[in-house]
Amino acid sequence: MRFIATSLTALLFSLPLYAQEVPEDLIGDEHVREEFGVNHFTTPSIKKLFENLDDLGTLPYDRLKREIPKTISRDRSIVALGLGALISDGFLVVQAEKVSELEKIARAVLKQAKVLGAGMRVTKHAKSILESSGLGEWEQLKVELSKTQADVEAEMVLLRDVDIAHLVALGGWLRAFEIAAVTSSDPYSERKAKQLNRTDVIAYFIETLRGLEPKLQERPHIIQLAEGLEEILADLGGYDPEEEAAEESEEKAAPPAPTEEQVNSLAKKIRALLAIVEAK
Repeated sequence: MRFIATSLTALLFSLPLYAQEVPEDLIGDEHVREEFGVNHFTTPSIKKLFENLDDLGTLPYDRLKREIPKTISRDRSIVALGLGALISDGFLVVQAEKVSELEKIARAVLKQAKVLGAGMRVTKHAKSILESSGLGEWEQLKVELSKTQADVEAEMVLLRDVDIAHLVALGGWLRAFEIAAVTSSDPYSERKAKQLNRTDVIAYFIETLRGLEPKLQERPHIIQLAEGLEEILADLGGYDPEEEAAEESEEKAAPPAPTEEQVNSLAKKIRALLAIVEAK
């Protein structure tokens, strides 16, 4: 374990840097990151994304559930995006306490992780998810899903393929944003819609896509995702980090919540971006 941690640390000095930092409230639990030796390499935690959705109340599961993809793409970037979305599906199922759905999600997560080369690491978490679901241990299920993401990250760092780890996080966020948008409209309320105003997170993922390896940036689905995120960011008023910092220091009022019409539009746009990943 000491050798792995040392190898990871050495690799981190040669990894590409992204200008936009991960929002602090989305950094994963420290003890989880230390366990897998990735505490110096950070992507937004899918678990933390869902914790930020707690204020949405009951999730309309019947509207939010989706069919688990039956085939797996040969493109690793698509697989990574799909894996992130599946981890988000896991959190959705846990939050809605739909035990019967967990087995197929756990098996799908394992299949995707194997394609990325992280199957051995993720197998133990898939087994724990199945065991904990039978016992109704909801908090433990969240921990195992969080560890799944951290374990994939650790393996990708060792494989010098950190772009894939970033895309796992992006896939998780795309699905989480869709869940937030749909829930905010069912029924609509300004309080729930304010959860969609995280322009800092959207800006982070746009920068992430711009920082990918050049050949990966040129792939049609990456271009479509980048353009789609830029459009969503524009719909929410854009993002200026200096302006946001000034507003925080002066305790200015938060930006207004998206209207019901805007929320419905955002839900359609994020669904279209997820469809790009699902169709491959």
